[in-house]
Amino acid sequence: MMYIFPLLSILMVMFDVQEKNNMERRIDSLTRSDIGHTLHHNNVFSPDNNWIVFDGRNDDTKIGETSSIGMVNVHTGEERLLYKTANQTIYGPGVGAASFSPVEDMVVFIHGLYDADSVKPYDITRRFGLAVNMYNPMVGMPMDARDSHAPYTAGALRGGTHSHCWSGDGRLISFTYNDEFVDPDLRMVGVMVPTEEPVVISSLEENNKGKKYAAIVTDVVRDPLPGSDEISKAFDECWVSSHTNYTIAFQGNTRNEEGETITEIYLVDIDPARILQDSSAVGKEGERPRTPDGIRQRRLSRTLKGLSDLRHWLRSDGRYVYALAKDDDNRNQIVQCEVSSGRFTTVSDFDFSISSPINMSHRGDKITFVANNNIYLFDLAIKKSVMLTSNSPEDLKIVGAPVFSRKDDMIAFNQYAESNGNEYIQIKIVHLCD
Repeated sequence: MMYIFPLLSILMVMFDVQEKNNMERRIDSLTRSDIGHTLHHNNVFSPDNNWIVFDGRNDDTKIGETSSIGMVNVHTGEERLLYKTANQTIYGPGVGAASFSPVEDMVVFIHGLYDADSVKPYDITRRFGLAVNMYNPMVGMPMDARDSHAPYTAGALRGGTHSHCWSGDGRLISFTYNDEFVDPDLRMVGVMVPTEEPVVISSLEENNKGKKYAAIVTDVVRDPLPGSDEISKAFDECWVSSHTNYTIAFQGNTRNEEGETITEIYLVDIDPARILQDSSAVGKEGERPRTPDGIRQRRLSRTLKGLSDLRHWLRSDGRYVYALAKDDDNRNQIVQCEVSSGRFTTVSDFDFSISSPINMSHRGDKITFVANNNIYLFDLAIKKSVMLTSNSPEDLKIVGAPVFSRKDDMIAFNQYAESNGNEYIQIKIVHLCD
């Protein structure tokens, strides 16, 4: 009998540990309505951590056909409509890719041109960023001005902005851009910066005013010189720093000495004052907008194979930029590039391949991603990963990028779920504990 109580104590401790582990990995199905609930790849949680914003897509490729932006309460599952397009058809206008400001109750998202039709449908060159206050739904504020009639207005663009990302202080917004009239296939990175007065545009067809001043901050050329630092595409960026000193890291397609296209990491420092001073950067008819005087990109990484061709966005903790690159077995691994030196290191050694974009915790200590239809959490300090879900390959598919909450206490992700004989993209939450 003298051994019974120690044994019971051990069993109770084991039960407590197991119970704690179950709590740490509790998964809730947050949305259930028969619509799509697609998450953007960044900033989907409200500043107070209580709401998640989503768009109504049930297919990642269908922004042009999507009419609604909504949000869901992480505690109650209540869904609210934030914005709905007027006169929506399969040709547009279309909305999608919504993200919260980190400091205001404001959401920015892609909006197609209002006059979209079968002749001029939603397109990568025909969209802009629209913002809505969560407490004033349906009232949209264009963030970037569009001026499609020369002579062009400084601070306006004439193509399409996409994948908007707030700086950490919420003052600036980065985006990717495709011009409508000159080299529409050459993607660039741009920013919107605060201005004392909105950018006012003449009320001609396909024009709109903008709350912020927009400019392109990357130089691209159609045929980069092999072995040079020239790029033919700038894309899928992130903010490296966001308070007083603004820096963007972005992916750039360049050519190695053999003339092969590889993707490297580039940096560009953003000086809002310089951007506002160079009104001629808007460009003239027949040319693309150019980078303002004093805004110049620089190459950070120099590798043999470059980054992975799996679409993903760079992430940074200020000291390092994180990305995906292929190992010798063609598996996507996490890599880091030191901002101060360009030193490039592979930090993971998984026996599987990452299959989604990555996201970094706000503390900068962990990275989340999808592999083998499951959500993983990777600890950068100890270089260990934990599988947070338990799906089989046959289970309904996880899609998109998992996203950390503002407090790093939750990870939101998208997974298809069956309802009334159909499959809908729903939002699920993994609850984490420190």
